Amino acid sequence: MGRRNWPWRGHHADLRHPPTPPAVSPSPAMAGSRFTAPTAAEAELLLLQKQALPEEEAAKAKRELLTRFLQEKLSREEQSSKRGLHKVRTAWRSARRKTKDQELRQDIEILSQTFTRVIDCKDGVIEVAAGLAGQGEVPGDAHDPPPQKTPQALVRELEEAEEQHSRALRSHLHLTDQLLHLQRGRLGYLEEGFNAQVDTLKADFEAERRTILEQQEWESCCLRDMALAMEQDHARNHHEAMLNFQSARDDIKNKCWQEQQYCRLQLVARLEKLWDQIQEARQNYTQATEKKKVEFEALKKKCEKSSWDIDAQAKKLQNLQEMVTTTRAQIAAHLQESEKQNQRIREDKEHALQKLQKLRAQSSQARATAHTHLVTLTCQCSATLKVLQQLVEKAQRILRLAEMCRRLETEEEEVLPFYPSSLAEQEQQNARKVLEQPPIEPLALALQDYVGLEQFWKRFNKAKLEEKVLEQARAALADRNQNLRGLLQQHLAGVAINQKMP
Repeated sequence: MGRRNWPWRGHHADLRHPPTPPAVSPSPAMAGSRFTAPTAAEAELLLLQKQALPEEEAAKAKRELLTRFLQEKLSREEQSSKRGLHKVRTAWRSARRKTKDQELRQDIEILSQTFTRVIDCKDGVIEVAAGLAGQGEVPGDAHDPPPQKTPQALVRELEEAEEQHSRALRSHLHLTDQLLHLQRGRLGYLEEGFNAQVDTLKADFEAERRTILEQQEWESCCLRDMALAMEQDHARNHHEAMLNFQSARDDIKNKCWQEQQYCRLQLVARLEKLWDQIQEARQNYTQATEKKKVEFEALKKKCEKSSWDIDAQAKKLQNLQEMVTTTRAQIAAHLQESEKQNQRIREDKEHALQKLQKLRAQSSQARATAHTHLVTLTCQCSATLKVLQQLVEKAQRILRLAEMCRRLETEEEEVLPFYPSSLAEQEQQNARKVLEQPPIEPLALALQDYVGLEQFWKRFNKAKLEEKVLEQARAALADRNQNLRGLLQQHLAGVAINQKMP
């Protein structure tokens, strides 16, 4: 097939000045050559950054160490200044205490002298009053004014008072001068010490300041040198990277232009082949479409008939949709009613559960209360049984003692177990009147519960009295036996002496 004059050939006639090429994916070799130089520059830059990081960290650590040292030194200076201020205040307070002590002692001495003078005046007045009484003068009433002093006594008292005042004033001025001299000397010593400490601190501060400034200047010089070196390295690396980038870009442009030209030639050949294929397909299409036209007319009539059927089916579908919507509305209404019923049932269930929980809590509380009452009742029953057991034992002991006492009773006690009262009739009446009166004292109130034991107390008191009488009789008999033994010993001694005498 001969070459044809294509309508688009005029656009590609001049291949020396092609238009802007489309984006073409480069090959792996081209990509590797393009990214070789920037990767090396980035690696070198990363290496420089890694080398600079330790230096920056070391400089930062030095700055932190220097800051911490300065803060510690400042805190030490503040503490030392506080201690010095505390010492100065303590010394000043001690000096003020001493001065105040001396002033109080002087005041006490002056007051004692004044009191002595007043006492002397009173003694003089008393002596004058006694002298007047000895001369026969009758003292006046207590409301009368006191006797007037003589002019000589008043002059003497005035002189004594002036002398005491001048002496007290001289002692006060002398002590004040001593205190001022002592305070000035102490202040001078403190000021000298303070000035010396201030000079020392200033010298230390200046030395440390010079050291810190020299170190800072040295570090700043090092940092400037490092910054300059890094800038130079960065500029050199940047220049090298730019050169590599320019060379890689030129290579990539040339390769892309060559590939573009090759692709254009291939596309022209493929377009010619495709045009031939399109012409053949067009001829085949025109031959095959005649039969298709007939089939198309038949299908068109069939389509019109189907459209009528579709319209009828659409109306039926619409009716069905309306029925579905009405049914759905009814179902929604039934669902709402059922939801309300379920809500009411849930509320009733929750109410019943709350009542059940309350009943359970009440039953558990009643069970716990009953258990507590049962435990308390058990403890009380055990304690009561123990007390009753003690009472039974005590009653059995009392019965045994009563049986023993009954066996030891005499015939008279068996006939008259309770002796008659030894009080006279008038005394008995007085005792009854006293017993009939309501008791007031606690002991009398307590005895009201033991009125039924009166006969017992009579017999008990009788037994105690008899026991005391027997003890007294026994003691009298023991004394008599002792006296008889002494007389017997004297008699035997006298007989022995008579036998020894010729």
